[in-house]
Amino acid sequence: MSEIILSSLNARYIHCSLGLRYLLANMGDLRSHTSLSEYNISSRPIDIAEDLIEQQPKIIGFGVYIWNIEHTTQVVKLIKTIAPEITIVIGGPEVSYEYEQQEIVGIADYLITGTADLAFAELCQTLLAGKTPLQNIITPLPFDLDQLQLPYGEYTEEDVANRIVYVEASRGCPFKCEFCLSSLDKTVWPFDLELFLQHMQNLYERGVRHYKFVDRTFNMKVSSSIRIMEFFLDKMRPENAEDLFLHFELIPDNLPEKLKATIARFPPHSLQFEIGIQSLNPEVQALISRKQNTQKTRDNLRWLSQHSSAHIHADLIIGLPGEDLDSFARGFNQLYAMAPDEIQVGILKRLKGTPIIRYTDEYDMRYNPLPPFNILSNNLLDFATMQRLNRFARYWDIIINNGRFNSSRELLLAEQPFENFLLLSDWLYATTDQTHRFALDRLFVLLHQAMIEVLGRDAQQVEPSLLLDFQRSGLKGQPKFLSNVTLIDSPASAAPTQRQKRHLH
Repeated sequence: MSEIILSSLNARYIHCSLGLRYLLANMGDLRSHTSLSEYNISSRPIDIAEDLIEQQPKIIGFGVYIWNIEHTTQVVKLIKTIAPEITIVIGGPEVSYEYEQQEIVGIADYLITGTADLAFAELCQTLLAGKTPLQNIITPLPFDLDQLQLPYGEYTEEDVANRIVYVEASRGCPFKCEFCLSSLDKTVWPFDLELFLQHMQNLYERGVRHYKFVDRTFNMKVSSSIRIMEFFLDKMRPENAEDLFLHFELIPDNLPEKLKATIARFPPHSLQFEIGIQSLNPEVQALISRKQNTQKTRDNLRWLSQHSSAHIHADLIIGLPGEDLDSFARGFNQLYAMAPDEIQVGILKRLKGTPIIRYTDEYDMRYNPLPPFNILSNNLLDFATMQRLNRFARYWDIIINNGRFNSSRELLLAEQPFENFLLLSDWLYATTDQTHRFALDRLFVLLHQAMIEVLGRDAQQVEPSLLLDFQRSGLKGQPKFLSNVTLIDSPASAAPTQRQKRHLH
C-alpha cells in the first residue's frame, strides 16, 4: 500500500494525465511511497472513492480540471465522509483561480495553486513528518524548468500500448488572448532540447509511435521546431513511415520557409496541426487582445493545404465579445475557403482566472453556472441563437469533421458553407429532436432528405455522391433511399484505416 496516491478523473480511458506524471517523477525520496490511480468520469464516484480508500493512503492528491470538477468534488466529499483521516490535496487549473467560493476547496485539506510539480512533494514531506503547514492554500514560488525531473519514464507499458502519450518541449505562451489561461503567462520557457530529445528517443525505443505535443506555441522558436521535426523524420524509413503520428499546435501566422521545407518532407498520415484561429474579425481580435496577421494566416493555411500532407485542424470560437452572427458566419466561410481538413467550432467558456471576465457587464456575457461554464448568451447572441449554434457545432462535428461525407460535402455546403449548414442543422433538430447517437445508416437517410427538400439539391447529383460515401463508410447492403441507383465498385469502399481514425482524436 502506498502512503501517497496521485489521482485524477480523465475524460476517457485513452487520455492520461501528464501533470500527475510530473508530480510522480518529482517526488524525490517519496517516489517509492507514491502510486498513481487514474479513473474516468464515466465511473461512479462512490466506486472511485471505494477503490482509493481500500488502498489505505495517508494522502491523496487530485488533479482538478474543468471536465472533472463535478465528479472530483463528489469523490472528495465521499472520502472525507467515510475516511476523514485521509489528507486530501487538490490542484490544477480549475482550482488555481477564484477558488474562494468553490465547494471542493472548502472540503479538501490543502490546495496548491498554479504549478505544483515541486510543491506537492514538499507538502507531503511536511505532512508525513508530522508537521502542520502554516497555510492550507499554497502558492508555489517560480522555478526554472531545469529543476524538474521529466515525467516520460512514468508512462507505463499499458500507457504506451493503449493510450495517447502527451509530451511538451516548452511551457507558457507569450500571447494575451483573454479567453485563455495561457494569457497569464509571461513568456515561453523551453526545456533543454537535447535532454528532451533523449527522452523522446527512450519513448520511441519503448514503442511509442503517437506523440501529442501540448506546447501552446510549438513554432514560436523555429530552430527548435525544425530540430524536433527532423528528429522524427530521421525515424521515418519507408518501411515504417506509417507508424509515426505527431500532433502539434501551431501559431498560424508564423511559418517561415525553413519550417515549410521541413513540414513538406513528412509523408501522408504522419502529421497533424491544431491551429487556433478563434476569430477572423479584426475588431474582435483587438478586443480580446489576440495578435494575428490574418493575411499571413490565410496564406499559410492555403500553403499547408496545397503543399503538405499534414492534417489541419483549425479552431473557431462562438460567443466572443463583439462577434455577432453575421460576423461569425463571415469568418467561418473565410476559414472554410482556406481548406483546413477540420474546423472545430468551439463554444466560449469562462475559465477561472482569465481576463475575459472584464467584458461581463459591458457585453452582457451570461455563462452557464455549471461546468463547462459555456457562454449562454450575450448582447449580440441571445440564448435561442446560442443554442442553434451549439447544435450547429455538434452536427458539424459528426457530419463534416469525421470525414464520412467527403464526397457529398461540397454539394451540401456549396458557396455558403455556414448558411447552408445552419439550414441543415435547424432542420435536423426540428426533425429528430436529438444531437447525439445518430445511427450512421439513419444519418444517410436524413442527409438525403435534407439535401433535396431543404437545400434544393438535384437528386441526380445527391444520390451518387451519397452512395460513394456510403460505400466508404463500411456499411453493407443496398441503401434503401437509393433503390434506383446501381452500386459502384470502388477500391475506396473499405472502412477507414486505423491511421485515418487517428485524425479524429
